[in-house]
Amino acid sequence: MNNIIKTTTRAIWLPLLLVTFLSACDGTTSDHTQSSKGAHGEVAEPEIKKGPNNGRLLNDGDFTLELAIFETGVPPEFRAYATINGKALNPEEVNLNIKLTRLGGKVDDINFKPQGDALRGDTVIYEPHSFVVTINATHAGKTHTWEYDNFEGRTKIETAVAKALEIETMVAGPMVMHETITVYGQIMANSERMREVSARFDGMITSVSPSIGDKVRKGQKLATVESNESLKLYDITAPISGVVTQRDANSGEQTNGRQLFTIMDTSSVWADLSVFPNDRARVSIGAPVTMVATTGNKPVQGKVSRIDVMAQANQSVNVRVVLDNKQGLLLPGSFVTAQMEVAEHSVPLAVKRTALQAFRDFTVVYALIGEEYEVRMLELGLQTGEWAEVVGGLEPGTRYVSKNSYVIKADIEKSGAAHDH
Repeated sequence: MNNIIKTTTRAIWLPLLLVTFLSACDGTTSDHTQSSKGAHGEVAEPEIKKGPNNGRLLNDGDFTLELAIFETGVPPEFRAYATINGKALNPEEVNLNIKLTRLGGKVDDINFKPQGDALRGDTVIYEPHSFVVTINATHAGKTHTWEYDNFEGRTKIETAVAKALEIETMVAGPMVMHETITVYGQIMANSERMREVSARFDGMITSVSPSIGDKVRKGQKLATVESNESLKLYDITAPISGVVTQRDANSGEQTNGRQLFTIMDTSSVWADLSVFPNDRARVSIGAPVTMVATTGNKPVQGKVSRIDVMAQANQSVNVRVVLDNKQGLLLPGSFVTAQMEVAEHSVPLAVKRTALQAFRDFTVVYALIGEEYEVRMLELGLQTGEWAEVVGGLEPGTRYVSKNSYVIKADIEKSGAAHDH
């Protein structure tokens, strides 16, 4: 009962704490050159002015620079257009350098060369487009400087608050991923753990002890028989420990050479699983299997012990798994769903699948640096079990949110993360 109360309480307070946190904190996903105080003391973001090329307009006296991210047919890169008193300048007359300071202090140093009527940056602007932008433009011996935040998919949460919200992190690195297939089947009695019991010498049954469903111990008396030949009494005892699943013996009857009892040792059962032809070649003896009964019990581990050499009527192949059933959770006749391992893959970089979230058109995780969280757009490879292979978008050794990443997602969405081009 105490565990139920604790679980219920946790289920109630965690969402309430999240709502309180999201209502109280200010997001850091800003995009501004400067801020001004509103009528109620709130920080108001000035509207970003756009130029004819859909870029941000930056003014310094009569000199104006339009800065845009260009990605038509090429990876994202900066294009800049300079004017003075509204008249376009020859790109050859302007010297431009931009530095992008990313979360964690990494700086992208971008220089520009003339291309047509624009200045073209020499560096790809990789995702996320989240950084402090520092611009130095020189024209006619005069330098014009701007600096502004261009943050997206970023927020800050104090360590104590993150702990209260049960946000957990881990470091991304290499992983051995276990590829599995989903198969279905049924729990069967382990016939190697069943015994059929009959009388050694025919005679009259004088007493019977157990009933169907009773548990018996090895050596326990099942019945007493008076031999027809010697007229002596002898006991029939249980050859194994288990459950009586069949009884055909009653006091006063003759044994007549028939089977009197069936005893099943349910501490071990079989799972007969159906594997279809496309996966048959990938299954091997000894392969680990995790299965759950449709009754909703805890997962049970086993290994493939036999693969049939003949196909069933539906062309599937029967694969048998021996399972430990000492707790009696798996009932013969019940259906199961199983994850059967068919391959191992060593990958240089993987993250927990519980960490994955959607952001714009990307699948992301949230990197943690200090107390700040920021999206990392991922290119994913193999996904199986609890892991997802990362083939791009994340540096090895990055600490990322592995549990309750939805909290970060919710706070960033509340803040209205921008994506300025």
